[in-house]
This record gives sequence, C-alpha cells and structure tokens, in this order.
Amino acid sequence: MVEDVVKALGYLTLGTRLKRIGERLQTETQEIISSFEDTEISAANNPVLVSLYRLGPSSIGTLSKAIGHSQPGITRMVNHLKKVGLVETHKDPGDGRISLIVLTKKGIALTERQMETVWPLIEQAVQNACANLSGDLLAQLGQLETALARRPLPKRLRVRVKAGS
Repeated sequence: MVEDVVKALGYLTLGTRLKRIGERLQTETQEIISSFEDTEISAANNPVLVSLYRLGPSSIGTLSKAIGHSQPGITRMVNHLKKVGLVETHKDPGDGRISLIVLTKKGIALTERQMETVWPLIEQAVQNACANLSGDLLAQLGQLETALARRPLPKRLRVRVKAGS
C-alpha cells in the first residue's frame, strides 16, 4: 500500500488535503445530482446559481465576495452558465460600466427544483458522513476521508430516483 504523504505531513499540507476532500465532495455531489436529472452544469456552479437566486442581479465582484472565489473563476463559471442559458448579463442601470449577472427563467427553475429536491439530500448525506467526527481537525479530516471511502455520499442517500421517473 502506498503511503498517503499528504495525510502523513499533517498541518504542513492542510490546504492540499482540504482541496482533495473538497474535490471528492464535489464529484460525489455531481453524481447525486446526475442521478436526479440530466444537467449541463457542474455541481461547482451551484454556489453561483444560489447566490444569484438569493441576492438577485449581481456583479462578478459581488459574486466573488459572496462565494469566496476569485473573480476569474467566477467569470469562467458565469460564462458557462450563460452558454447553457441559465444566466444572462445586463448593464447596471446606475453604472453602465458594470455588468450584472441575472438568472434566466431556466436558471430560476433549475435552482428552485434542485433546492427543493436534491440539495436537501446532499446536505443530509454530508451531515451523515460528518456525524461521528471527533478529535482535532486532522483527526476529523482523517475520519471524514475514511467515512467517504467506506460509503460515498450517493450511497448515504435514502432516496435514489431520477426526477420525473
């Protein structure tokens, strides 16, 4: 068996370990979403959709602050969401130099549907994976990684049905 060097180095590689866990959670979240409906977007785009849903029309800068991602990263996500028809841009009436990102009807429908159906299940699965964590942060991360390895998020769901079936 190969040594998990990132885990062995502890706090020195905490950022790498958190990123690894985050990527796994996003991959498994995508698997859950895909089991409910065909979608043209990645689970990583959901924070943009829900931010626009909660905040209303927003600039790239506002979305960047609300989500905690870089502006170039938000711009890439918005461009993809625009390409698949979930958002559109309008000039800010108060300052024509600023573009505001707005959910389309299709974007609102998708966001509301996922908020009502699949997002609560994802939250439940993550809570389940985190339920018995104890100890310091590194111990908890190790327990979370072990829990996810034993039973990924999709297997933690009580319901696994494609929407519309």
